[in-house]
Amino acid sequence: MLTVKSYIVGQIKDPFGIISGKRYEFMVHLDIAEDDELFVDGGVSARTIVKVEDEVTSIVSYDLLGTATHQLLEFDLEEDEEVELLQFCKENLPKE
Repeated sequence: MLTVKSYIVGQIKDPFGIISGKRYEFMVHLDIAEDDELFVDGGVSARTIVKVEDEVTSIVSYDLLGTATHQLLEFDLEEDEEVELLQFCKENLPKE
């Protein structure tokens, strides 16, 4: 189970109207237990790009980063954790 410590979200602007729907960038700071394989000193963050189109929300991409170092980590979330991340992003989309 993912535990979120904090997050930042912003809409990605598309001044030329090239992409369909709306895109949002989330920087989700995760609380990872020391005995978890995802644990990294300084914390772990998930930089997540979310697409909202026709009332359907989906993750376009995500990267796991060391929070303190901003370096890309070479592992992925498990499938159930990806579902949790998507649900968190859906629930925390900016209000229009």
